[in-house]
Amino acid sequence: MNGLLKLSGLIDRLTELVGKSIIWLVLVVTLIGAGNAIMRYTINYSSNAFLEIQWYLFSAIFLFGAGYTLMRNEHVRIDLIAGRLSKRAQAWIDIFGILFFLLPMAIAVMYLSWPIFLLALHNNEQSSNAGGLALWPVRLLVPIGFFLLVIQGISELIKRIGFLQGRCPDPTEKAHKPTPEEELALAIRAQKGEL
Repeated sequence: MNGLLKLSGLIDRLTELVGKSIIWLVLVVTLIGAGNAIMRYTINYSSNAFLEIQWYLFSAIFLFGAGYTLMRNEHVRIDLIAGRLSKRAQAWIDIFGILFFLLPMAIAVMYLSWPIFLLALHNNEQSSNAGGLALWPVRLLVPIGFFLLVIQGISELIKRIGFLQGRCPDPTEKAHKPTPEEELALAIRAQKGEL
């Protein structure tokens, strides 16, 4: 089990790196969108390529961020019943969900999207819009994004089993480190003398 926990740690580090890297794509998408809008309203010029690259990057943000969201336990959950159960029961529910829902779905999408990417690459599929971009890069995002989700799902499965065996802490418990926004709010409150 120790080897599996080390593997889980490696996967978590990769997921953390990917998650923190895609944050910069948000800035890039924003700058491209702002630049496109400014050009459209000032010099009456717009490009389908600018619109499509925003779509590509937006897709990358969500596809590559799914594993990061899962690792941070920030995904959508319905804790109406599970929230009232013990941590061990919640771990069993997570194991069931990972094994019977998350991994089968993610593996199926990854597997089925690969031939679509290969066909687009082989045919050099292009956008139907005038001045549009090649489509194979965005088609590649799907299998890569779901691969990242699959490996993070495996990491979460390992951590839940490790927790049940008493070999690691509860993976759903987060050491609360204030976000930059929370730190700023606290600083403002302290400055006003509210703390």
